[in-house]
Amino acid sequence: MSKNAKIAAGGVAVGLILLIWLPWWASLLIILGVPAAAYLTLDPSQRRRLRRASRKQLGR
Repeated sequence: MSKNAKIAAGGVAVGLILLIWLPWWASLLIILGVPAAAYLTLDPSQRRRLRRASRKQLGR
């Protein structure tokens, strides 16, 4: 199993646990808020590099 697959599986597991323990709207805020907060903490040069890598993976 690749590193990205392990991270994805862990994210799904955490998401399911949050849905059981918290109301659906609170778990949705956490699931969407953590990646958004991580993106906002990046420097502008790191954001550009991330967007460029994402576009390359999409085949643009």
